[in-house]
Amino acid sequence: MNTMTRIEQALEAALVANEGAGCPPKLAAAIRHAVFPGGARIRPQLCIAVAMANGDTDPALADAAASAIELIHCASLVHDDLPCFDDAPTRRGQPSVHKAYGERLAVLAGDALIVTAFQTLGAAGGRHPERMAHVLQTVARGVGTPLGIIAGQAWECEPRVALSDYQRAKTGALFAAATAAGAQASGGDGETWRALGDWLGEAYQVADDVRDALADPEQLGKPVGRDVALGRPSAAIQHGLVGAVEHFERLVQGAIDVIPDCKGAGMLRQIVRMEAERLVPKAWCANIEALAERAAVRAAERSAAPTQTA
Repeated sequence: MNTMTRIEQALEAALVANEGAGCPPKLAAAIRHAVFPGGARIRPQLCIAVAMANGDTDPALADAAASAIELIHCASLVHDDLPCFDDAPTRRGQPSVHKAYGERLAVLAGDALIVTAFQTLGAAGGRHPERMAHVLQTVARGVGTPLGIIAGQAWECEPRVALSDYQRAKTGALFAAATAAGAQASGGDGETWRALGDWLGEAYQVADDVRDALADPEQLGKPVGRDVALGRPSAAIQHGLVGAVEHFERLVQGAIDVIPDCKGAGMLRQIVRMEAERLVPKAWCANIEALAERAAVRAAERSAAPTQTA
């Protein structure tokens, strides 16, 4: 079974376990809308890859850890898209959950996904309960305060924040949880693998900032230009597009360099390189000034559109 099939089956099983008789149908539908179809599933991919690099000695716990991290990521997207934050109409090429099911169900769906994540972990710890305890702590650390993704979102509510602190919490925390939990699920040392998640998580956020400035919304499946519109910290704004891309490339190389020597090191390096190319294609880097001009024109057109149709 390939990794993506393994991840999708694990996610399906996690949702089915909580869709029994008595579950409100619209809530169940909103939860599925948030999880399927998925994006790149890079966090669970990393979790499984690290578990395999450590022997994959408890596949059920590794699958549960990967599923939990992806469910929490999906919950964060649902909440991030809400009117009180981004008010995003689309996500992954389809209507965002609050657009499809209403704001109340979107809030509840996001909350339910977080609870489902921890239920999934708890149900998978029978074979190695001591490992499950470490995985639970690692995942919770990546979600809550002081340095998890909830704290990362909360930094947007503060008058001032250091860009690195914002990126490390909002995006990097769950990447670090993915690599550490993957190791712990297989009896490895989570701290040895946390650095890979730290480097790659920051790279992913820098790439998201670049894509927010450059990409077309149809290409991304979500609105663009939100960092400027909402006054959020952004590597593209702070460093300029060229500087942000150079920073991204340094972070990607840093992620590759910290992968420990192990049987799966080559596969992990390949995952990092492929994800880097998907996020910020080399063709973009070669034509970044032209892309920036094109993006500015599209942004101006979007701003002018309501006036033209009024």
